[in-house]
Amino acid sequence: MVDAATAERLRPLEKLKGRESTHLLINEIYASIQGESTHAGRACVFVRTSVCNQRCSYCDTAYAFTGGEAMRIDEVVRQALSHGIELVEITGGEPLLQPLLPSLCTRLLEAGCEVLIETGGSHDTSVIPEGVHTILDIKTPGSREEHANDYGNLQRLRTGDEVKFVLTSRQDYDWSAALVTRENLHERTTVLFSPAWGLLEPAQLAAWIVADQLPVRLNLQLHKYVWGPTKRGV
Repeated sequence: MVDAATAERLRPLEKLKGRESTHLLINEIYASIQGESTHAGRACVFVRTSVCNQRCSYCDTAYAFTGGEAMRIDEVVRQALSHGIELVEITGGEPLLQPLLPSLCTRLLEAGCEVLIETGGSHDTSVIPEGVHTILDIKTPGSREEHANDYGNLQRLRTGDEVKFVLTSRQDYDWSAALVTRENLHERTTVLFSPAWGLLEPAQLAAWIVADQLPVRLNLQLHKYVWGPTKRGV
């Protein structure tokens, strides 16, 4: 049962009503440099879907909560491939809200792309096709969306997937470190610890990781250092 607040957040998806089998709700498609994960620094095409069921305290893409254009899947694929870049990331918003997401992933894989998908972790990732690399964003207490985590996704991790924690405080760090240890995540996947922009200093997070010899990777948002924290389309 969807509560009233979530139902309101999902209302923009009504633009797809009757077209769920042919269209996706797309916020933007652009080429840039991948800013995060182990793929940071690589040229990448971003396909950003619209609408998200979560409202993280540190969200930097609130503009994708609403709006967007209902686009045929053929056009989405065409625009993504038009840049001639092999790495494509599908992000959001929350991509797993889009019924055609698995088909989009398959089409891009068949075209020879390396496909990443970044998801907020509140939806079952088993719908993501084999061959796609999932970046699973586990929500920390400081996000105010910890309650929405589908922890079953930790058992659905596949080769090439990565797990990301965005941290706002020492409390978030301790919570995340405990989860990494309890689930042996570092033995099964790459674990990324990201400081929430403007809330936790990267140097402080780095010091904690070093002091604890925690088997995780410091993950900075490279694009924000290159172009600034508010510029879109990069």
